[in-house]
Amino acid sequence: MKRTQLSLNALGYESADKRLEILRLVGALGSISEAARQAGISYKGAWQAIHTLTNLAGVPLVDSVVGGAGGGGARLTPAGAQLLEAGRQMDAARQGVLARLSAGAGQAIASVGLRTSMRNSVPGVVQSVAYGAAQEPLVRVVVALTPDTTLASLITRESAELLGLQTGIEVLVLCKATAVEVQASALAQASAQSPGNLLTGRVHQVTKGSAQDEIVVTLAGALQVVGFARKLHRLRVGSKAAVRVDERAVVIART
Repeated sequence: MKRTQLSLNALGYESADKRLEILRLVGALGSISEAARQAGISYKGAWQAIHTLTNLAGVPLVDSVVGGAGGGGARLTPAGAQLLEAGRQMDAARQGVLARLSAGAGQAIASVGLRTSMRNSVPGVVQSVAYGAAQEPLVRVVVALTPDTTLASLITRESAELLGLQTGIEVLVLCKATAVEVQASALAQASAQSPGNLLTGRVHQVTKGSAQDEIVVTLAGALQVVGFARKLHRLRVGSKAAVRVDERAVVIART
């Protein structure tokens, strides 16, 4: 760590997953393994949470001792305690603002605070979470964007645990526009057996480029997705289009 001053960038995760909860539990219990057990995640997942927060904060947040006569343990550094207090105050302020707004606008307003280079950000509800075998590191999450439109994402087991993903939870689905391939509907249907997400809609906008064009596609429920199509695609505003997204390129966030 080169920096000595605490960065509050780590607080971007406060409302998104269990990372600050793990840090709180470490401070209260004096043990990373106990914190993991109480939070209902793996020991590896707890360490991942601490490492991510430490990277974002720029300074050590936890002092740990492995083994020894006392059996080892962990405690928060002054920076770790400071981060938790800042997180508590920010969360209280955020909840106060949301409480004054209509419940229906909460999800949209929460997403505004999420700053990212990803062009695609749509709300959805978790439809299924498939963990697979005990040693399988990847989890397949299917999110319903509308009653008839779903999008699948492959994420790590630890990420699914830290996000607390389960059926019925509201999430945000994000994806870079450069990871979205737009094709003419007929051409995409011919290769429908290829792996990955395949969504259909109509072209809303075409922005010309030198080697490829940026295409905005309107899906069911008036949702819009931005992607790219290679030249000679023959896509026009109003024409049917298909959107293909690799499951590994889909990011899931909780607000």
